[in-house]
Amino acid sequence: MPDDLLCPPRETAGDPFACNFAASYAGVVSFLAVADEGSFARAGDRLGIARSSVSRNVQKLEALLDARLFLRTTRSTSLTREGELFYENCQPGIERIAQALEDMRELRNGPPRGHLRIGSPPAFGRKIVAPLLQGFHTQYPEIALELLLNDRPADFITDRIDVSFRGGRMEDSQIVARQLMPMRMIVCASLAYAKIHGLPRHIDELPGHRCINYRAASGRVSEWEFEVDGITRRCQPVAQHTFNDADLILQAVLDGLGIAQLPAWQVSDLLGEGRLISCLAQYAPDDGGHYICYLSRKHLPARIRVFIDYMIEHTGALDLQCPTTSPTLG
Repeated sequence: MPDDLLCPPRETAGDPFACNFAASYAGVVSFLAVADEGSFARAGDRLGIARSSVSRNVQKLEALLDARLFLRTTRSTSLTREGELFYENCQPGIERIAQALEDMRELRNGPPRGHLRIGSPPAFGRKIVAPLLQGFHTQYPEIALELLLNDRPADFITDRIDVSFRGGRMEDSQIVARQLMPMRMIVCASLAYAKIHGLPRHIDELPGHRCINYRAASGRVSEWEFEVDGITRRCQPVAQHTFNDADLILQAVLDGLGIAQLPAWQVSDLLGEGRLISCLAQYAPDDGGHYICYLSRKHLPARIRVFIDYMIEHTGALDLQCPTTSPTLG
């Protein structure tokens, strides 16, 4: 170890603790190498430093401890009684450090294992994420999964979230976001509602309909978004009903209470079955997406890496196409 590392010259130079810690660290490493190898020269070879550096490191450690650690002769090097005691006390710590290094190597390069904490909006988590977890666990049985449903965007640090699912437009430059699927928003109604009230043919007709709104976790009511002649238009229809849960909105639409703008992944099967019909499809925006998010590409643990790859592959295989035509009203 270079001698200039024994006592940092700049901001720590006036800090005795920092200087002594650096000297102790270099001295302990050198001491253990000499004790294991039985020679200062062989310890230097093992550490990749000169024999003289090993000797200086040990001498500074002995000065800090005010104890002689080795008996040196021209033929041999052996531990003193104090050296033996110090070696015994250091050994458990060294073994724990070695085990920690090995564990980290296994987490990075070995079979994926450990605990994975996942955040998701409730409706997306129930409909898309949760059904895929069984297959993932079958493939990676040593990964323990924890899925937390919350409309509030996950705080990776405070909530200790490893991976988060988010929808909309990603504007947070602090996270890595990989798109799973486009976020196509569709205005839907039940067949019963459409027979009684008809369907809007233009967004300007929305005020004449029973609309159902969504209140976000922030407390604000979400606007409906459309694209008209290449321009994004937002509106907040007067609502007959407002819910803070997307599944409740969907159920209200199925019950014929009104119309709502819902994501394609939530209603594609219901549209295909004819339980819902869509309108204003020509104005549906397509500049958003559903994303899987995490904090950094660097040093990504295997458990996170394989989960991301699995979700991208399997969400891409889902059939979430919505019919382009609606049933004829009787």
